[in-house]
Amino acid sequence: MGATEHGPEGAPGLGRGMLLLMSVATGLSVAGNYFAQPLLDVIGRDLGLSASTAALVVTVAQVGYGLGLLLLVPLGDLVDRRRLAVGLCAATAVFLTVTASAPNGTLLLVGTALTGLASVAAQVVVPYAATLAPPAERGRTVGTVMTGLLLGILLARTAAGLLADLGGWRTVYWVNAVLMLLMALALRLRLPVLPTPAGRGYPALIGSTLRLFADEPVLRWRAALGALSFAPFSVLWTALVFLLSGPSYGWSEAEIGLLGLVGAAGSLAASAAGRLADRGLVQHVSGIGALLLLGSWGLLALAGSGGPWPLVALLAGVIVLDLAVQAVHISNQNLVYAVRPEARNRLNSAYMTSYFVGGAVGSALTSVVWGAAGWGGVCALGAALSAAGLAVWTAERLRHRAVAPPHHSPSAPATGGTSATAAAPAGNETRGDSR
Repeated sequence: MGATEHGPEGAPGLGRGMLLLMSVATGLSVAGNYFAQPLLDVIGRDLGLSASTAALVVTVAQVGYGLGLLLLVPLGDLVDRRRLAVGLCAATAVFLTVTASAPNGTLLLVGTALTGLASVAAQVVVPYAATLAPPAERGRTVGTVMTGLLLGILLARTAAGLLADLGGWRTVYWVNAVLMLLMALALRLRLPVLPTPAGRGYPALIGSTLRLFADEPVLRWRAALGALSFAPFSVLWTALVFLLSGPSYGWSEAEIGLLGLVGAAGSLAASAAGRLADRGLVQHVSGIGALLLLGSWGLLALAGSGGPWPLVALLAGVIVLDLAVQAVHISNQNLVYAVRPEARNRLNSAYMTSYFVGGAVGSALTSVVWGAAGWGGVCALGAALSAAGLAVWTAERLRHRAVAPPHHSPSAPATGGTSATAAAPAGNETRGDSR
């Protein structure tokens, strides 16, 4: 795609260089929320925190991110989106330095929460890319940018483990702060200026974001499914550090971090899911993803005792779970973005807030379940949440079939709502709903 092409809203086109920049920006933005996961044990020892208190670092990061999604991302429909993305990247750098220099648990949690709040720059960039892309390539574009975001989440663990071995747990936060300042400069120089809708104040903007849940059935169903898919993801990655650093495995921080490389294989599903969405197979992808997510816990349940075969089961379970979560997530985003193209930031805010609320609940429950029932209890929790997500997907499909007209057109949306058809242009804008 050339740099002179234009997207559906008259925006400048999205060339490969810009797509790469956006992908890297999303990955670096969210990475700071996940550095602590393989380091919980060493952070706890350094700052004198209990295991349950150390696990709160993950929960606080997700709560901060959720608040940013609700309160800051909708601003992309009100103010200059380039300025918003650049400002949030710069703020993320500042807050990372607070975490890096924290002398106690209180300042660590404050720095983590503020970093999570500002790191929603990633969720300003994703709808930015969706707006720049032609409708026929929107699924692929969103999938590619989300691949960068997901790699940032997963490889953050690897970077944290390796840098902690080299210079202590604080090193990775200092390094990411510098990289985020550089990214703010790059986005300021490269991002095009997009038209900004006018005529709405901030209170009305937030109110309209919340009203989308009442107005759009597609958003309600997909927000629920997203929350119930990201919750098991958080359950796994919060509990893994306790399992792998414990007596069954006895891994170091660097070894635990390297597991992120295995999980990164699942991120390949993001790009593939986007391409399948462009072909109208989004419902198939989300359903298969929900089923695989439930099945992954059968493999993970075999991993609690240590040894070669449990390790194989663990690695396979991590790959399947991450692949499944990304397939569901990208499918959800393609459906949600088609509802109201003029309100993508608010739709993204509403959906992603629900998504990360699910993640925060998952990590909070894990810290309790681990102490009470160990790895077996964690796997039961993950399987229960995954089964609930599969039930939501099934209920949505059954509801659609119950309300669909007798001569349902193949090009009509298959989500049970009508707003996606009404709001989106004809053609590929609604193809994500077609099956």
